[in-house]
Amino acid sequence: MYVEPFRRRVRGIAGRETVVDSERVVLVHRAGEPPFYAFPMDDVHGAVCEPEPEVPGYVRVGWDAVDAWYEEDEQVFLHPRNPYHRIDCVRTRRHLHVEVAGEVLVDTTGAIVLYETALEPRLYVGRDAVRMDLLVPSPTTTYCPYKGTASHWSAVVGGTSVEDVAWSYEDPLPESSAIRGLLSFYDTRATVVHDVPPAAVV
Repeated sequence: MYVEPFRRRVRGIAGRETVVDSERVVLVHRAGEPPFYAFPMDDVHGAVCEPEPEVPGYVRVGWDAVDAWYEEDEQVFLHPRNPYHRIDCVRTRRHLHVEVAGEVLVDTTGAIVLYETALEPRLYVGRDAVRMDLLVPSPTTTYCPYKGTASHWSAVVGGTSVEDVAWSYEDPLPESSAIRGLLSFYDTRATVVHDVPPAAVV
């Protein structure tokens, strides 16, 4: 457990009403969870809340208890961003080989490896290294507070269709700009072989 002052104005909007407005926010970190805001009770006006036992006099407002959250004037999605969470994008010559239904989609030694705090490294490749003729855009989108909104791609190989085998960030957040438009592949939906070693056991 770690609690620290969060030096940003945070607001919660429900309908047209501001139900949380605080410049005395603390960020509460619990192991295995995204961080969350806690506010002095006086800064919460009508939102459902509960006491935060780690911070006497402060309360926690559920993320879904309001319609929109803002840090200063920027809307925040999914959960507060962890100030200690990093994204590093590094050019690499590691080998990436991807197959679907026996057809090679990618075989390259030119990629960007994205290192993200607490997650496995991910290899992203340019479309010139991908059999884009075997991929079609999917309606699926997902959101990451650190990378932005991901578009998805499905594979159509002969008579086989595999939904959402790859994803890309067409307009990533600034810290992830190096992977703009590049593709990465789900190893649960395609055969993905690379030479990124497993994490060391410590």
